[in-house]
Amino acid sequence: MRSVDEQLDMIIDATMTPEPIRIGITDALGLMCAEEVQASSPLPGFSQAAVDGYAVRAVDVGGGQTLGKKEGPAAAETETSLPVVGEVAAGSQKPLRLQPRQAVRVATGAPLPTLADAVLPLEWSDRGRKRVSPHRPVRSGDFIRKEGDDIQPGDLAVRAGAVLGPAQIGLLAATGRDKVLVYPRPRVTVMSYGLELVDVDRNPSLGQVYDVSSYAVAAAAKDAGAEVNRVGIINAEPRRLKEQIATQAQRSEFLIITGAVGGSSAKPLQEALGELGEIDTSRVAMHPGSAQGFGLIGEDRIPVFLLPSNAVSALVIFEALIRPAVRTSLGKRVPTRRTVKARSLNHIESIPGRVGYVRARLMRDAETRDYLVDSIGGPSGGPAHLLAGLAEANAMIRIPVDVAHVGPGDIVDVMFLQQRA
Repeated sequence: MRSVDEQLDMIIDATMTPEPIRIGITDALGLMCAEEVQASSPLPGFSQAAVDGYAVRAVDVGGGQTLGKKEGPAAAETETSLPVVGEVAAGSQKPLRLQPRQAVRVATGAPLPTLADAVLPLEWSDRGRKRVSPHRPVRSGDFIRKEGDDIQPGDLAVRAGAVLGPAQIGLLAATGRDKVLVYPRPRVTVMSYGLELVDVDRNPSLGQVYDVSSYAVAAAAKDAGAEVNRVGIINAEPRRLKEQIATQAQRSEFLIITGAVGGSSAKPLQEALGELGEIDTSRVAMHPGSAQGFGLIGEDRIPVFLLPSNAVSALVIFEALIRPAVRTSLGKRVPTRRTVKARSLNHIESIPGRVGYVRARLMRDAETRDYLVDSIGGPSGGPAHLLAGLAEANAMIRIPVDVAHVGPGDIVDVMFLQQRA
C-alpha cells in the first residue's frame, strides 16, 4: 500500500503547466504571468496633487514653523496669506507656472504647476478662493505624487512567474498593457463510468442511481481554479470507450474518471486505459478513498485519475491529491489548503496504518481565539460515505497514519475547506 505522500509526489512530478497564451488583462486574475513586463514610461507620468488643496512653494507657507489660524478680515492681509492665481482640475492639459508667494487651487490628480513643490490640503487652510491663509505649514514634497515615484522607465513592473492579483493587474494597466502572456487555467475533463448511472435529467429505475460524483468533482476542480469540462457518463462499449478517453485526453491537462475503480465492472475501463498508457491502481494508505488509480496516457502522457463512484471518497481524494496538482499547474507557491492546529471537541477513531480524513466544523473560541473542531461522521462514529455530512463541513481533520485514537482536548491538524456565512 502506497503512502499519501508518495502518491502525491508521483502526481506532482507528472503535473504539466499549459502552454502560455496571450489574453486580456481583465481575464488574467489568478493566472501566472509568463513574461517579464517592463515599464516604458514613469508612473505617475507627471507630478500631481495627492489631495484637493493648493499648489504652493513650501517656503511660502511657513516652512518648518507652526502657523496660527487668523480670524476676521485682517486674516487675508497677513504675511502668510497668498493670492490664488488659478485653478487646475484633474486631467487638465494647460500648464501653469507658479510665481513666488502665489497659490494655485488643485484637485486630486491634477498636474502640479511649475515651481510648486507641495500641496496645502484644503483642511489646513481657510479654503479661500481669491486668497488663501494656511493654518499649518507644509514641507517640500508633502501631498504630491512625484513623476516616477512608483515606477521608472525600464523597471520590472510584473515578473514572470508572478500570480496576477489585483495589484499586478493594476500595474499592467498602468504600463499601458491591455493583454498579457499567461499560463492558462489547466483544462480538467471529468467523466463518469458505470452501468448503474443515469444523469440528473432522467428518473433512475430500480438498480440505477444518479451520477453524483462527476458533478461534485467537476465543481471541486472549478473551485481549485481549473477550466472544467464535465463530459458525464461515457459509453461502456470497449472500442467506443477507448476512443472517448483518447479524444478527451488530447483536450486536457488532467483527466478524471469517477466510478473507475472497484469490482469487476471497472475492468473494461481499466483495460481500455491500459491500451492508452500506464495505469496504477495500487491502494493508497488513506481513509476514505484508499481505492483509486493514477496513470499517464497518450503521447503527451496526460495524468489520469481513477476515483470511486462514492462522492465523498472521490471528493476526499480530490482534496488530498488532485487539488494540489491543479494549484501547482496554476503556479501557486503553496498548492495545499491552509492547515491550522485545533483542539478536538470529541472522540475520533481512525483506521490504523492509514491517514484519516474526517469531515468537521472548524470554529474559534470567543475568548481565547483558539481553534476548536467538531467532527462530523467519518471514523468518529458516522458512515464515511454520506454526502450530507460533507456538505455541512467547512474543514477536514487530517489524522496521521500512526494515530488511531483522538480524544476530546487533543490537538489535531485541520484543513480549511471553505468559509461559510
